[in-house]
Amino acid sequence: MTTTTDLMGAILDLAGDLDIRSLLERFVAASTAMTGAPYGAINIVDDHGASVTFVQSGVDPETVAALGHPPHAFGVLGEIPDEGVLRLEDLTHHPAFRGLPPGHPPMGSFLGTAVRVQGGRYGTLYLADKAGGFTDDDESVVRSLAAAAAVAVQNAELYAVERRREGWLTAGQQITTMLLEGADQEDVLERIAATARAVDGADACALVLPGRDDALVVEIVDGPAPATDLFGVDLSESPRVRSAFDTGTGHVVPSLATAPDVAPALAGFGPALFAPMTANGKGMGVLLLLRRRGAPPFTSTDLALSQTFAAQAALAFLLADARDAQGRAVLHDERTRIARDLHDLAIQQLFAAGIRVDAMRTWGEHALSPQVDAELGTVAAHVDAGIRQIRVIVRALDDPHAALSLVHRLQSEVDLATSSLGFRPTLRITLDGAAIDTDVDDRPAAVEIDALLAPGRANNVVAVVREGLSNTARHARPRSVTVRVAVTSGADGTITVEVEDDGVGIPAAPARASGTKNLAARAEQSGGTFMLLRPPSGQGALLRWTAPLD
Repeated sequence: MTTTTDLMGAILDLAGDLDIRSLLERFVAASTAMTGAPYGAINIVDDHGASVTFVQSGVDPETVAALGHPPHAFGVLGEIPDEGVLRLEDLTHHPAFRGLPPGHPPMGSFLGTAVRVQGGRYGTLYLADKAGGFTDDDESVVRSLAAAAAVAVQNAELYAVERRREGWLTAGQQITTMLLEGADQEDVLERIAATARAVDGADACALVLPGRDDALVVEIVDGPAPATDLFGVDLSESPRVRSAFDTGTGHVVPSLATAPDVAPALAGFGPALFAPMTANGKGMGVLLLLRRRGAPPFTSTDLALSQTFAAQAALAFLLADARDAQGRAVLHDERTRIARDLHDLAIQQLFAAGIRVDAMRTWGEHALSPQVDAELGTVAAHVDAGIRQIRVIVRALDDPHAALSLVHRLQSEVDLATSSLGFRPTLRITLDGAAIDTDVDDRPAAVEIDALLAPGRANNVVAVVREGLSNTARHARPRSVTVRVAVTSGADGTITVEVEDDGVGIPAAPARASGTKNLAARAEQSGGTFMLLRPPSGQGALLRWTAPLD
């Protein structure tokens, strides 16, 4: 017989547990122990009556595994009222009884009651097969336990929300710190996806970012297969993704597997959350959180917290871009000031000194001795050399790379890519079909290439090689990479850049906002072309970028 002391002890025991799963197990255990029921369970279902969380006692693990899935809120289980209890002498005699699945233990007497949290049904407690049937005292016990469990669940959920809120805030601070410290943008995006997945208990996280021609493409994926298949998928036609990006309003879906108008790539998942990455009214992407079929759905609280994080991440990107732009502007202004001072002051003074030295050589009625004339000529030559050197410095200040040849800069890019690839890429440069030996200082050829290129074209070529090597290192998993730069002179001269790898190949939708979009834009600005192709070997990918020399 259950005493008041036993009941109070059980209620206090529930109140002290802040872990939802552990709390539900304690609730079921207390309910069976205090009523004498051999079988007990609490079932939490979705809006369609399908079970999403099921905690039971009494049925052995082998039988549970053989049954395959927990019961849903149908048949007798669907008759349990929102308030009060359903007590039966034998559940098999109820008009709504639909039978027990094969292998299920036989059950007779039954007692069910709803667990209500914040005015709504949170879950349903089932007790079954008590010898002699359930009593009025049993009803009173389960009512009291259900009320205590409801309060405990509410406290546990509030605690879990605060923990998640703290996790989201910490994650947002880490993202901001990474960006302001100058971390690579794609590294930050990968951290965003990994953090969001961990904090919100998702099975996968995908970042959908804008690509060419207003496309919305999955660029970053965190999670095991089948989530990895999402990489490169174009979700431009997904109404939920498009709505989140265009309107800045997020939403949750109980199950993509049963929802209408779902992109085929997403149809294999269950609950989903779409959080827009928006800053200053500008859409920068969509944070997509996914769970497996049958997993608990995302809540409105999940959506609110993830949207705050996504907005904070988007704002951090804007702030980092603004800071970089400000830093570049300050550096440019300082370089311009130094260049102006060198030109207006140092060069003018040297020029005046040179004129004075030349004048000294013709002063007076008597010619200077050959030795003095030679010394003054040497001084004048040094002054002229100094003026030329300062002019070179002025040009270098205006363009930091102006003093370096394109060949030298390409060698540096290949060297830098070695650490990320794990091996040194092959660099091949040709001028009118003739190969340039990049292992020696072929200065005449390097100077000739620089002379052929229009101002700023070398910067574009270096950026294309850098972007191509970076994308290959991040996504292709290659064993070898070859960079080819071909320059053809003449009236219709061109420069062609190719980056070829033997990696995983071209994704299904290769338009990437942080990668190939930039390459295409550089080609368009230069009056050239950009293509991402499959190499003649049929393995890996071939990036080809061309532009006229002038």
